Amino acid sequence: MPPESRPLAVFDLDGTITRADTLGPFLLACLLPRPWRLARLPRVLPAAARYLVTRDRAALKGALLHATLGGLSRAWLAARSAVYVRWLLRRALYEEALAAIDRHRRQGDRLMLMSASTDLYVPQLARALGFELVQCSRVRWREDGRLDGRLLGANCRGEEKKRQLQALIEREHPARVYAYGNSAADVPHLLLAQEGYLVNAPRCLPTPAALHRVIWSRPARIRS
Repeated sequence: MPPESRPLAVFDLDGTITRADTLGPFLLACLLPRPWRLARLPRVLPAAARYLVTRDRAALKGALLHATLGGLSRAWLAARSAVYVRWLLRRALYEEALAAIDRHRRQGDRLMLMSASTDLYVPQLARALGFELVQCSRVRWREDGRLDGRLLGANCRGEEKKRQLQALIEREHPARVYAYGNSAADVPHLLLAQEGYLVNAPRCLPTPAALHRVIWSRPARIRS
């Protein structure tokens, strides 16, 4: 069948493939070599205060990246991202997630990574894991090639994930859709799949009848 109509397996990243959030550790990996940038954190306070009213995660995330990493060069951030992705591969993934990814690959399914985390490192991790498609939050760059940090477009989370996956389904008509996520924000796009899986979801989160609830617990073995 045409490549675009093959079955599609969609994976969330944070808490689904990785055992924890990835953005915070990435910021730490970038700030440790330049600790004086920690003094810029108070610049995030106005956005944090607005978030309490607006619940605008995109604005808060952009303000945090702009304050802490803004002005850094693309080359320097790419190098830090490469180091960070190697650390994720060695220390931060679920063994069961890697097995599920491999199972879909062996079945001939297209692999798609969808994450609210940013394109500072998500595409590199997607390539390392063998994903064909990736959708994530994108950051702005200045004309001089240095990071602005504020988001370019929508935060790839919740209804935005659903919108992007729905558009792909309508455009390419995959034979079947599998989807994996771990939180309430993932439920909207999981419900688009013929097989949707809630991974390690909180016990208090109601599980729609159309979804399967699974538990992944084993950390992946350290890779060389």
